[in-house]
Amino acid sequence: QVQLVESGGGLVQAGGSLRLSCVASGSIFRLYVMGWYRQAPGKQRELVATITSGGSTIYADSVKGRFTISRDNTKKTGNLQMNSLKPEDTAVYYCNARNNFEQYWGQGTQVIVSS
Repeated sequence: QVQLVESGGGLVQAGGSLRLSCVASGSIFRLYVMGWYRQAPGKQRELVATITSGGSTIYADSVKGRFTISRDNTKKTGNLQMNSLKPEDTAVYYCNARNNFEQYWGQGTQVIVSS
């Protein structure tokens, strides 16, 4: 069992930066792929970025070069550094942890980017 708690969302002007954090508790976090997803109003939840326990990353094309995902397996934390934010980045951002058998979600943190 893994519990995930996100923090760091908020309101920022276009071009600004935010850093989201996800703290995990419970099971062996280092064995899970950690990811960030987002859901804008009226849209489906979409992948933002993922990072494996070994540090391999995948990014959505829309955030490449602007967002950076990282993790600290010792501290059981994951982060999403978001730079050069755009109004279209406005969404609820969710932390996710998964392996071949199960996946877990955080409660979400709101990010609003004003133009």
